[in-house]
Order: sequence, then C-alpha cells, then structure tokens
Amino acid sequence: MVDFVWLVPFLPLIGGVMLMVFGSRIGEPRAGWLATLVTATSFLVTVAVYFDLLGMPSEERSHVVTLFQWIPVGALQIDFALLADPLSITMALFVTGIGSLIHLYAIGYMHGDPKFSKFFLYLNLFVFSMLMLVLGENLLVTFLGWEGVGACSYFLISFWHTRNSAAVAGKKAFVTNRIGDWGVMTAMFVAFSAVGSVSYKAINDAAHEGALSQTAISAIAILLFVGACGKSAQLPLYFWLPDAMEGPTPVSALIHAATMVTAGVFLMTRVGPVLTESYGWVPDTIAIVGAATALFAASIAVAQHDIKRVLAYSTVSQLGFMFLAIGSGAYVAAIFHMVTHAFFKALLFLGSGSVIHGMHHEQDMRKMGALRTAMPVTAFTFIIGWLAIAGVPPFAGFWSKDEILLYVYADNRLLYAIGMLAALLTAYYMTRQVIMVFFGEARWHDAASEHGAHGDFRPHESPRVMLVPLVVLAVLSVVGGAMQLPFSKDLHFLEHWLEPVVEEAERSISGTWAYDNKYVLLLAAIVVAAAGIALSLAVYAKRRLPTIEPKVLENAWWYDATVARLVGGPGAATFRGITRFDSRVVDGAVNGAAVLARGVGSQARRSQSGFVRAYAVILSLGTVVLLAWFVWRGWLAS
Repeated sequence: MVDFVWLVPFLPLIGGVMLMVFGSRIGEPRAGWLATLVTATSFLVTVAVYFDLLGMPSEERSHVVTLFQWIPVGALQIDFALLADPLSITMALFVTGIGSLIHLYAIGYMHGDPKFSKFFLYLNLFVFSMLMLVLGENLLVTFLGWEGVGACSYFLISFWHTRNSAAVAGKKAFVTNRIGDWGVMTAMFVAFSAVGSVSYKAINDAAHEGALSQTAISAIAILLFVGACGKSAQLPLYFWLPDAMEGPTPVSALIHAATMVTAGVFLMTRVGPVLTESYGWVPDTIAIVGAATALFAASIAVAQHDIKRVLAYSTVSQLGFMFLAIGSGAYVAAIFHMVTHAFFKALLFLGSGSVIHGMHHEQDMRKMGALRTAMPVTAFTFIIGWLAIAGVPPFAGFWSKDEILLYVYADNRLLYAIGMLAALLTAYYMTRQVIMVFFGEARWHDAASEHGAHGDFRPHESPRVMLVPLVVLAVLSVVGGAMQLPFSKDLHFLEHWLEPVVEEAERSISGTWAYDNKYVLLLAAIVVAAAGIALSLAVYAKRRLPTIEPKVLENAWWYDATVARLVGGPGAATFRGITRFDSRVVDGAVNGAAVLARGVGSQARRSQSGFVRAYAVILSLGTVVLLAWFVWRGWLAS
C-alpha cells in the first residue's frame, strides 16, 4: 500500500474538483456527503499505509514515491515526490481522520447556507493542501501545500465575507502568513545554495555529517522557524489566529486543531537534525518563544467572553507548549501533544459550535449558563475536552503535557516554571468557560429580544450528525494518551514508531534528576491542574473570590491594536512612500531611458531624407572631419 500513498492527497483533490464543477447541481446535503466520503476514504488509505509500514523493520519505514520530475533546470533537479514515513503518516492519520469528522459535523452545522457546496469545496481543497504539506519529500512540495493551506484558510475564514469583520480577518491571516512564507522561501534558497538540493534527506544528512557550516545550518533552521511562527501563530505573528474565529466553527476546528496550525511543529520536527547541529542559541530561541507564547496567550484567555476566542487563545498557548518541546529537544513529546491536542481541541471547537448552534448563533458566554440540561450530549463531551486540556489524569492532554514539562525541567528550570504557570492558567480559564457555559444560572433568557424571540428563549441540542463526531473525539480524548505512557519503555508506542525519523535529534534525559524523579514532576503537574481548577471554581462557581478580568487582558495586552495602529499609520505611510519612489524613481528611470531613446531616434530619423545630394553632403562633411582629425594628431605628435 505504500506505493499508493499518492491516493491520500489525490482523493480530496478529486472531491474538490467534482464540487467545483458539479457542486451547484449536487446541492445540499449530497455535496457534504461527497466531501466527507472522499476524506474518509483518504483516511482508510492512510490506515492501510500505516499498517504496511508497521509490518516493516524500523530502518525500512521510509519510502519515497516519485510521481514525476517537476523542475529539471541545470543543477536544480526537483521531483514531485511524496515521502511515506512514520512522521508523515502520523500527520496524515489525524489530518484525514479528524478532517472526516469535521466534514461530517459541517453537514449539520452549515445546513441551509446558500453556499453549502462551495464550503465543502474549500474544505476538500484545504485537506488536499495539508496532505501535500506533510507528505512532501522536499521543501518545495511542502511549500506547495504550505501556500495551498494559506489560500484555502483565506477563503474559509472570510467565507461569510459580507460581514466586514470576516473579510478583514481573512486578509489579516493571509498577509501575516506571507511573512512566514518569506522565511520558508529564503530557507529553501540557502539550502539549495549550500547543499544543492531541497530534499529533506539531503539537507538533514548534510547537517548530520558535517557537510554544512554551522552558520548555514543555523540560517536554515532560524528561517524555517520564522515560517513556523507565521503558520503556527507564535509571537510575534500570533494575532491572525484569534481573528480567524470569524469563519464558520468547522473551519475553526479544522485550522486550529488538526491541520494548518500544526504545520510549523511538523516542519521543525522534520528538520530536527538541522536544529540539533545548529548553534545553541537557535533551539534556545525556539524554546523561549514557545514558553513566552504559551504564557502570553494563556493570560489573555482568562478574560475573554467569546466562547470561540477563549479556545483560539488556548490554541496559541498549546502551540507554544509544542515549540517549547521542540526547543528542549523533545520531538516525540511535541508530536504526542500535537496529536492529543488535535483530539481535545477539535472536540472543544466542535462543542462550542454545537453551543452556538443551539443558542441561535450567540457566542457571548455571559449570555449562556446552565446549558448542561438543554444540551446534555454537548455538555458531557465538552467537559471531557475540558478535563483533557486542563491536564487532569487519565485524560490524553495530561500525559502529553507532562512529557513536555519533564524534558523542559531537564533543560531549563526557568522555562519549566513558565510552562507550569501557563498550565495553571489553562486549567483556570477552561474551568471558567465550562462554568459560564454549562453551569450556574441560565442567562440566556436575557438574549431572547436580541435574537427576535419572545418569551422563553430555549436552547436546543444539535442534530445527530453533529453529535457523532463529538462522541468519537471525546473517546479519543480519553484514551489518546495510551500511545505514550511514562510507566515503562514498553508503553512508549509513539516513541518507537517515530524513532527512525527523530532518533538523530531526540534529546536523551536518562540519568538526569528529572528522569529519575519523573513521578514527582507528574504529581506536581496534577497539583498545578487541581489548583487552577479549584481557583476558578472559587471565583466563578462559589463566588468566594472576586472576578479579576482586567481590560488589558480582555484587549490582549493591546498588542493587536498596537500592531494595527503601526501598520495603519507609519506602516501605511512608509509603503505609500515606497510606492511613490518606485513609480517616480525606479519606473521613472526606466521610462526616462525609453523616452530618451525615442527622442534620439526621432531626431536621427530626420537625417534619413532619401535624397542622394543630402547623403553626399553628409559624406563630404564626414571626410573633412576625418582629415581634420588626422592633421590635428600629426601636428600634436610633431
């Protein structure tokens, strides 16, 4: 089945093409079922490839499938090739698996939308692009998918573009990601200049074998990290992701949970040997940025009132944990948390969409409360997602977050303290969200007039097609941690599976205090999660402590507003000046040269009269000038 790995991205592409051509004829709900079917079939093919690789010896679990020669230009020889190995198949499994659940959920969520088939066209193309990103054998094929998910995210975030906020959010995501794209493109240029190839294997081997200078290695690593910061929403390029909540909720789940935002973590893991051989400040920078992002975003989430924006800032924070793991040399832990995060964050986003659907599109948590009785399935599954992300054992998020903090403790105690504080805030703001939405007193009666309802404004449970994905993701959020349990090496299933890819980069902490006392750190993580939950209960459920939601946190430390003012003020003025310089100086010089040449040509053309006597006069004058020149030279020489 490995030879048929090309079917994994090809099937969503076929679905997208069919919807592009026949979508309006297929209509609702068949367009949604078609899109779901091709994505689910892609998942089944991925499962078959996974079992095929699993049956091979670990050293043979890397297969390149070349479809055709893409760019044969001199020394630049690039194949359109796919790489099937443990890392790419792990990514493809949860991209197609969770993507299928999100497609199924969207059939119910997007019911009645006039652009129903177009929405599923974008979803299929998004999944195709993401699969090209993770399956690419070289940086250029990955970059094709990288740009594809950027374009599709623009279409999906601004899907309801008649709302100005949605149109602006789509543009913000598109423009911000261009900064990251510059980093990836420049890294490709440096890699080709230094190695003569953009193949991952060639670049990693050159770095590992010492064929590259440490300066070149560090340049490639830090430029790829710039790209990762843009795509995976790290400081200072995180601010596009919270605004991406303007898109339909299935988009939020697809982008923020399983696919686009994990691209940066995947890319850093793929070039792990490059990071390992770079200057020490490169992984340190990645870890510091990850820790700062985790704490920064978590602090903002404690004061948000929009149910989806809380989850958006939570995503930024959890991605920070993944980059903290990458910078600490814990690549398996980063992938582990990426997978478990995909489970519980997709569950939470889809659960929030179910709440919004049942609340007649209300998103303000201050107008909710006591929804557990009106929406029991949504409430039960959402609570499971809350316990998973809060780090409560035995839910999946506890095991993955604990493994990250274990490695961080062995690497840097200060960053460990920051990570623990971010974990405390995570438990706090997620408990706050659960209390405000599902417990306490019902505040949705007050929203009746705003939605045109009279009398009792009764929320309702979502249809079954939306609830089935919630139940499946809830189960995964409970059992997902079993892939990498800390009690024995025999239980490190994910580590053994990923070993052929990360063995040259994964840091060993055997023999350190952290490793020898991992159960102490495990207990500390439990205490921190319990403290965050207890503190939130005291504030929002028991009302024993005052509510502290300062404006500075509600407005995200004014960071987004400051960036908007800089871009809209000095930034806009600067680029207007550059535009004037380009039109008047650069284009002016080019146009001026053309005008001069045309003028000289016009004057020269007048001398071509067609009269022989005029040419004879010119010839005579030329002869006289030449004779005068030779006489003058002779006189000077004497």
